[in-house]
Amino acid sequence: MDTNQLLRELPSVNELLERLSTRADGYPRSMVVAEVRRVLSERRESIRAAQQRNNAPALGEEVMRRLKELTRPSLRRVINATGVVLHTNLGRAPLPRFEPVFGYSNLEYDIEKGSRGKRDSHLAPLMERLLGRPAIAVNNNAAAVYLTLHELAAGYEVIVSRGELIEIGDGFRIPDIMSHSGALLREVGTTNKTAIDDYRNAITDRTRLILRVHPSNFQITGFTAKPELSELAALAKERKIPLYEDLGSGCIVDLKPFGLDEPLVEDSINAGVDLVSFSTDKLLGGPQSGILAGRPDLVTRLRRNPMFRAFRVDKLISQALETVLRSLLFLQWQDIPALRMLALSQDEIHKRATSFRDRLTGYRSELIDGESVAGGGATPTQAIPTALIAIEAPDVTALERNLRLGDPPVISRIENDRLIIDLRTVFPEDEQELLAALGHFCVTRSERPLV
Repeated sequence: MDTNQLLRELPSVNELLERLSTRADGYPRSMVVAEVRRVLSERRESIRAAQQRNNAPALGEEVMRRLKELTRPSLRRVINATGVVLHTNLGRAPLPRFEPVFGYSNLEYDIEKGSRGKRDSHLAPLMERLLGRPAIAVNNNAAAVYLTLHELAAGYEVIVSRGELIEIGDGFRIPDIMSHSGALLREVGTTNKTAIDDYRNAITDRTRLILRVHPSNFQITGFTAKPELSELAALAKERKIPLYEDLGSGCIVDLKPFGLDEPLVEDSINAGVDLVSFSTDKLLGGPQSGILAGRPDLVTRLRRNPMFRAFRVDKLISQALETVLRSLLFLQWQDIPALRMLALSQDEIHKRATSFRDRLTGYRSELIDGESVAGGGATPTQAIPTALIAIEAPDVTALERNLRLGDPPVISRIENDRLIIDLRTVFPEDEQELLAALGHFCVTRSERPLV
């Protein structure tokens, strides 16, 4: 059939609306009309491009599918069975439970004085007590880097080691941030070795900042060298130039007892760094935002920069972050899911995995030793021993897909033709739902279960 004939056979908007009059009852007519027009337009384009498929869905079915899809929230809870604690695609740090304030709030209102207040007054006292320095919060660590460079070094030079010109991810690069902030990049040293004299010799009357970047998502090993933070701090103090460190992961709690060696924010401040920034949705365990902490005069300048208003956090992030910061301050680490997951021992995971496997029916499975990872651009070469549940199925790809498309979606992984479940990242209260999802697939699939 030629293109013109296919186009002529398409129904008009009114004809398709008439066919859907009963099925689309309950949806706003304007929405139904818009979807009908969108589907018809796309079908015409595919016909003209000779991309019409023989198995293309019926027009009415496609309209109804899209209408139904619009009723379901796009952002959904998922069960993370991958063992990646700070899963970038799954929102990084899992949020602790908190009840959003309903209706109005005192976001920028001083109840005691009865007058306008400051938005960051809810977070500042907690951050200062945790870090020992005044601090502000912005909407992510990239914003923190940009704000710092824009305020302290726009039009002037920032010294940074070549080995620290990192790409954070998705094409987001430190040199690009510097360029857009107006700061001028002054590279020193080499990819693998930078000495304190490289920094010293690069200082001119146009130098406004020395930048140290923690390579959160990679590690260079072998013939490497870089100055200690205390050396850089001494040089910065000697030449009266601020030393700023982008710490990335924002580790507040010492994770060495759990097998993770990540620099602490406190250590950088104690080493003499004038300003630090870090993410709050990684090892801090909170929502997406970035914290800048350090010398009072520098923090004051950053807060007064016009871009601070563009980067400030909203009321939901503020409340979620306040919840996490308070838990950290009172050493209630078990209330922060990411830290709780990272702290689980292999024996604890093994006990849970054994109990889970005892309740799993319809599949051949076994417990194997394996590794979890922090993820989220943190501790790239460090893994955490764990116990994995390896599940066999006649079609393991179909099993993974079925779980992923379920409600709630279950995100897992496949290794050696087996489905791998790591309970480190599964909330204990979600185990029953995970068992039910596996059981549903076993019951509904046509293949005979493995026993």
